[in-house]
Amino acid sequence: MLRLGDNLCIWVSNWLSDRKQRVNINSTHSDWVTVTSSVPEGSVYGPILFNINDLVEGYKEEDSFLLQMDLDRLGAWADKWQDSFLLQMDLDRLGAWADKWQMRFNTDKCKVMHMGRKNTSHPYILNGKTLGNTDMVKDLGFLVNSKLSCRNQCQAAAAKANKIMGCIKRGIDARDENIVLPLYKSLVRPHMEYCVQFWAPVNKTDIAELERVQRRATKVITGMGGL
Repeated sequence: MLRLGDNLCIWVSNWLSDRKQRVNINSTHSDWVTVTSSVPEGSVYGPILFNINDLVEGYKEEDSFLLQMDLDRLGAWADKWQDSFLLQMDLDRLGAWADKWQMRFNTDKCKVMHMGRKNTSHPYILNGKTLGNTDMVKDLGFLVNSKLSCRNQCQAAAAKANKIMGCIKRGIDARDENIVLPLYKSLVRPHMEYCVQFWAPVNKTDIAELERVQRRATKVITGMGGL
């Protein structure tokens, strides 16, 4: 077991004690408020002090129902009522962990997404409140729905890319390939390629929607389709 020296413990304690914060907008300041908990964001010691290793206590590696759990996801197979019961027990453990450390989950933002045709859509409770259901979530910056369809993500990616392409067309008078093409590669394509390994479209409609963005870019460049 790693033992910390007394001087280091005193230094960390002094660093965390008697902290205050306020909001500053232009030249207007709010009143100072004492910070009674939390860890300073952006600090080197922050990830170390916000240690959540004890969060997984009580979960067993051989438990097949526990597929993924990180700071904001908890997933499980639940094709039988026993599985739903075990998942509810996991949520109860999360609630007990939050109570232990005097934290609170924002249950209004916690949603349940049921997947699969045979899913019983069992209701789940966290901290005494029944969690709401959702058909779509944003995970790692891309959209996924309960059917694992990439349709919504394709629409969102094409919309962002088209918006930026429109700004380039209106804001840049030049139509030279050496000017427009680098802008397209650096500002437009990243929206259509972000995490594409996961949501790569397979339906013709989705593929065509993304290809229209590319054709629009080629039309902007002189000699590659005209305006």
